[in-house]
Amino acid sequence: MGKVLWHDRKRTFCGLPWSFTTYTLESDRFVVEKGFLSRKEYDVRLYRILNINLSRSLSQRLFGLGTIHIDSNDKDLGSFDLLNIKKSKKVKELISEQVEAERRRNRVTAREFMMDMDDQDDDFNL
Repeated sequence: MGKVLWHDRKRTFCGLPWSFTTYTLESDRFVVEKGFLSRKEYDVRLYRILNINLSRSLSQRLFGLGTIHIDSNDKDLGSFDLLNIKKSKKVKELISEQVEAERRRNRVTAREFMMDMDDQDDDFNL
């Protein structure tokens, strides 16, 4: 288990932390815990995160919130959203920096595949 770098709760639309979903960024993984009576915990190794995006609606901007969308190649979580996060731009940058540090530490490279649809093999089905 790594060092905890950031921890917060999913918030309501007006920024209040009235939720049973928590997010924790550790030095080597990201953990999402959900539930009240029965709890589920999902974690994804940071080097498995492929892409991080930030979106902020008008109401989120009014309350100082944002939604961070994370794409990963983790089988359980896949793509997921961190909803209504305070200081979302700062948190997004923190996650991004940790992802890059973990990729370097584990000597993992992110590879992007681009394919021209005209060059497809006939046996390849999308």
